[in-house]
Amino acid sequence: MKFVCDKGVHFAGFIMADQSPRKASEDFLYLLENFNFQETKPVFVFVNPSIDEVKKILERVDSSILQFHGDETDHFCRQFNQGFWKTIRVKDSLSYQSINDFPSADAYLFETFSPGFYGGTGKVFDWGLLEDIKLDQHSILAGGINAENIKKAMSLNPWCIDINSGVESSIALKDITLINQIIDIFNNG
Repeated sequence: MKFVCDKGVHFAGFIMADQSPRKASEDFLYLLENFNFQETKPVFVFVNPSIDEVKKILERVDSSILQFHGDETDHFCRQFNQGFWKTIRVKDSLSYQSINDFPSADAYLFETFSPGFYGGTGKVFDWGLLEDIKLDQHSILAGGINAENIKKAMSLNPWCIDINSGVESSIALKDITLINQIIDIFNNG
């Protein structure tokens, strides 16, 4: 964690979904309570959480951004009075329209639709589906982004690019070499 903060990464994500092999452990969350994130903003990723699950994270790390990946409503997401991002699972060209259901979101994360999964598949969706959409300061591109396709992702000009499985040497194991590679490509355009 300190490594990505020292590198100046803008956001660092922590998975809170029970069904994910990447779920942050209680011991790890305890370490975050007094962690110096420097300029990096922590983002906690939930899939259909209870109100108490979200509040528990906010009590530990109150400067967090909440990211909702499930079937949450705008009302549910905004009740915490905290900035939040809502995931849009892209299946077809009409998927983008669901951002209208979340007017309170600070940003929208475009992720690969996969039946039975809420994300974290490491698969890239057809970015051509976004060609008619002007990605702006509220757009986050996600889904299978790695060193081989990050330049293409950057060419779509999203506000933010979410990288997860693309910097793993195996599931849930982040690789410093891969992180450095992505950061170098990103910084050198």
